[in-house]
Amino acid sequence: MQQYLFDSTKDTSVRDFQVRDNLITILKNRFSTYGYKQVRTTTFEYYDLYSAMTGTINKDEMLKVIDSSGKVLVLRPDVTIPITRMIAANKQRLSWGSRFFYVLDVFRQSAEQADNKETTQAGIESFGESTPENDAEVIALAIHTLKDLGFESFKLEVGHAGFFKELVNQLSLAQSELDQLKGLIQSKNLTEIEPFLSNLSIEKNIRDAVQEIPLLYGDPDHVIRRAGKIALNEQMKQKLKNLSDIYEVLQAYGVEDSIVFDLGLINNMNYYSGVIFQGFVASFGKPVLMGGRYDHLAEQFDTSIPAIGFASEVDNLLDAMTQRNLLANDSTSVDMIIYYERFKQKEALLNANKLREAGYRIITYTLDSDCNNHDLKSDCAIYFQTEENLVIDRWRKTAFTNYDKLTLLLQEGMRDK
Repeated sequence: MQQYLFDSTKDTSVRDFQVRDNLITILKNRFSTYGYKQVRTTTFEYYDLYSAMTGTINKDEMLKVIDSSGKVLVLRPDVTIPITRMIAANKQRLSWGSRFFYVLDVFRQSAEQADNKETTQAGIESFGESTPENDAEVIALAIHTLKDLGFESFKLEVGHAGFFKELVNQLSLAQSELDQLKGLIQSKNLTEIEPFLSNLSIEKNIRDAVQEIPLLYGDPDHVIRRAGKIALNEQMKQKLKNLSDIYEVLQAYGVEDSIVFDLGLINNMNYYSGVIFQGFVASFGKPVLMGGRYDHLAEQFDTSIPAIGFASEVDNLLDAMTQRNLLANDSTSVDMIIYYERFKQKEALLNANKLREAGYRIITYTLDSDCNNHDLKSDCAIYFQTEENLVIDRWRKTAFTNYDKLTLLLQEGMRDK
């Protein structure tokens, strides 16, 4: 099976980039149908934007440069933060339910992926509304997007950042202990969670609640009922009520078969405050999209704007689609090829331009040219010749005399596909 690799250290074919561009077009089209408009942020950001913020990007993962004035810049390590800053700076023009999408490169370095410092992210951000309906719509959009790409066997795991945060607030852990606990819960390491908690001076009901977290996975109704038994305070009960309300709307969308709840879901971005989710496709070992609600991030820019969003790494989507043989093998790159005798050049080229204006993809050749390009295929061929003009497709060979007759034949051919 051919792998589509888009690494800046490697040369890739035009075909590879076409496949990638087609995928991005699918994403853009779907985002647009939900009312999102495309935006972009600058590639270079001031390092101070991130160094002064808490719970965001690991500073050691940023790629830093020095500009001519001596200021430290970073190559954009994240998209959500600069978009939030942009919205916060223009809050007076923020309309209710402002929706934006992006397809942008992000740059990070890590020990795990030392050779992969640049990735392309495609995602959406919805500002100004914090309701179960808004949360459910964003999750439904994520599901709709995966279906557009051809995935049939996939699940969105849905959790709540606030539920776990309320629970660990009862523990008073040092940061190193909290990181260790998060790692155990994320890996659902039940064997080591119990001795870890036994070494802490905490009450039994809190210990039992923490041990239950990795088990809160599966059918949403079942998870909500089971989680209700370990809710230690009113705030945790409110988080569960929020999840229950979101699920009710998701059922109205008819997407409940794609949903599982996971209250052990923990996102490394600590700015998430409400519902969080990640999408998995069968037999692919990492999430193909991740997102959640972050109502308090804008407070770091001295304003208050609720928000929710998600993002996918384009290369992960490509890898998952390749693995499941979802990338189209059709090598058609144009709708039609026009061949003409030199005597008929003006007629051929005028018709070619009219067809292009109508939206067709056209390539023209003289009949005596060396145009045996085996990589180039088309749905039909058009010949402008002295004897007669012809349209040849997989169904018929038909003569035509003018542009109107030509377009009629093309439309008939489209209907017969």
